[in-house]
Amino acid sequence: MDVPTWVWGITMASIVGLLAFDFFFHVRKAHVPTLKEASIWSAIYVGLALVFGLLVLVFGGTTMGGEYFAGYITEKALSVDNLFVFLVIMGSFRVPREDQQKVLLFGIVFALIARSAFIFVGAALINQFAWIFYLFGLILLLTAGNMLKHDEGGEEGADNFIVKLARRFLHTSDHYDGDKLFTMENGKKVMTPMLLVMVAIGGTDILFALDSIPAIFGLTQSAFIVFTATAFSLMGLRQLFFLIDGLLDRLIYLSYGLSAILAFIGVKLILHALHENNVPLINDGEHVKVFEITTGLSLTVIIGVLAVTVVASLVSKKGKAITAINNARRHAQAYLDAEYTQDPAERQRIYQALLRERAQIIALGDKYRELVREERPDALTLLTQARESHDTAVAAGRERPQSLDDHV
Repeated sequence: MDVPTWVWGITMASIVGLLAFDFFFHVRKAHVPTLKEASIWSAIYVGLALVFGLLVLVFGGTTMGGEYFAGYITEKALSVDNLFVFLVIMGSFRVPREDQQKVLLFGIVFALIARSAFIFVGAALINQFAWIFYLFGLILLLTAGNMLKHDEGGEEGADNFIVKLARRFLHTSDHYDGDKLFTMENGKKVMTPMLLVMVAIGGTDILFALDSIPAIFGLTQSAFIVFTATAFSLMGLRQLFFLIDGLLDRLIYLSYGLSAILAFIGVKLILHALHENNVPLINDGEHVKVFEITTGLSLTVIIGVLAVTVVASLVSKKGKAITAINNARRHAQAYLDAEYTQDPAERQRIYQALLRERAQIIALGDKYRELVREERPDALTLLTQARESHDTAVAAGRERPQSLDDHV
């Protein structure tokens, strides 16, 4: 189905308008979003994506509508996985909580620009060269295999080569100056770590696009569907980050689910490439009669795999333990970092989270408390330091008294 130019224009203008609205009404003034704010706007953006999908279904037909929903769900799942890396990068650079919204919005805008470029290049290649499906399929199969290799992804993600390059070539001040990219230090204008963070996020976005664009082209060859599904999957990602921040580590099997989905789409692409084959080295350049995976089957497999992955993660006792350990460690580091936030309510929220995570670890029993001691001995040290810091703040009258024991 050919999409009229005016439809493209209205769609792109609407997306730009939503991003501008997000900046001027939510991000421009630095603050920590409340759970209520993040929940409401996450729901609004998901609702807009669903309404758009229904419009595609009505005006474009069931095939086009099915392709949009399959692409949107896949890209949304990949976006949630990307949040893990954003979380690690911002933790690595100690981005103040109040300014994380601006970093995330920059990441979303840059991702949209980068992926749009990949989309139009990919569409042009597909129209000219049928063999490109073999390449996309191979990329997805390799990506699926790589996903299974880094279950411990957290700490390694902060040390990817984009971050290393940024640290090497961009010399910055040691401290943030609000959300400014440049500041004055010893009478000289220097870059702040905020610029370094944005470079790292932007570079990582390009790497993400190398995975996500072949994945959605495996579900549809319509540039309009690829663009809109990708754009709507990115919209609301900022709010989603603050909504599920503490639950990200909980999805311990997400990488397995995404690996299965990418492998499935990779096989789908290769089967399609065989069906459309014109490569002389394969079947003398003739089409190969193979089973082609339908859009309906693709949508069913994607939803099914994600459902199994999420449920398995949520019921896993090991998942609960790992979540509590990692979150407690991260929250303790944030609490101890004087530059992390200037908002007293945010410091109270972090300490309350530490109390809940300690209770969760205790409730899991001796087996998982031993897991804490074996895998995250530094978490216990950080918890003790956080308690001591809290006691000092209470004694000085800066914070309300709460209780956190020395041991787990």
